[in-house]
Amino acid sequence: MVNAYRTELDTRPPTAPREHLTSPVTRAVLRIQNGILRATRDFFAARDFVELLPPIIGPVTDPGTRGSKQVDVDFYGNRYKLMTSAILYKQASLLAFDRIFHVAPNVRLEPLETASTSRHLAEFHQIDVEIAGASAQDVQDVLAGLIRHVVGHVVAEQSTELELLGRDTAALTGFVDRPFGRMSHTNAVAALRKLGHAQDPHAEIDWAAEQVLSHEAGAPFFIVDYPKGSRGFYDRESRREPGVLRNFDLIAPEGYGELCSGSEREFEYSRIVSRMRETGENPAKYGWYLRMVREGIPASAGFGLGLERFTRYVAGLPAVWQASAYPKLPGVVSP
Repeated sequence: MVNAYRTELDTRPPTAPREHLTSPVTRAVLRIQNGILRATRDFFAARDFVELLPPIIGPVTDPGTRGSKQVDVDFYGNRYKLMTSAILYKQASLLAFDRIFHVAPNVRLEPLETASTSRHLAEFHQIDVEIAGASAQDVQDVLAGLIRHVVGHVVAEQSTELELLGRDTAALTGFVDRPFGRMSHTNAVAALRKLGHAQDPHAEIDWAAEQVLSHEAGAPFFIVDYPKGSRGFYDRESRREPGVLRNFDLIAPEGYGELCSGSEREFEYSRIVSRMRETGENPAKYGWYLRMVREGIPASAGFGLGLERFTRYVAGLPAVWQASAYPKLPGVVSP
């Protein structure tokens, strides 16, 4: 269960930077987040990844945003977008290096109802990874290794902050030496229906359903192989199982819900254009990307791990906004 620790600041979003930034809770959380980033960079440096600085704006961005709106900016008379995800640019980055990661800022104007989910921000960061020639299983293994490494580092190095927050460290360390479980989308739908949740078998696992499954779990686990049509054009369709995508989500235990999404990527021009049309995207919008794909890009797989969500889970926080120095909740005007 999500940690019941509360202070007056924890129960509501901050109204001014001063009350948030001077809170002992905020200071402890941001120290933990700093430790997460240090451990993340150490993990990838030891495995020959190159960290690149991601773009903040571009002519297009990831369209698969579950009802959120993109933000337009005027770039010298051209309509550009603030990044909602760096997926397209991660694929481009593999033209330079085979193994890359970003700590990427993202802006998504989430639906107003997400302000009450405790898991959504309009401005957030992702630990974004892409590996040339990798399979979905390969990057799941990298992700699981990253989670174990970071959790071990924080528990060992930041016990003072975890104690202040009342975090049950036994819940964090209990899974470190165990493989993460896997559940197909089909089996997840069946499990949810047994638990009384009417999950659409053709759609993404919805936010409430993710939380239901998360409460049932004792350790992080993967939901794999979503149905075609539930995700964007870049998630690769299985060649052996048409209609099934080679993708996954990582679900945290204790009710914290989804932390990360990833997939193998479509990389062939004809298949990408076909998938764009199937998902209602206009290929003409993606001119630079499709020119690059036509000239050839590597097959790859990757993932995006929400930094604030991961911090929330590690620190045992009631709400994700507590994991940001300057939180932007959907619909809430704030500094």
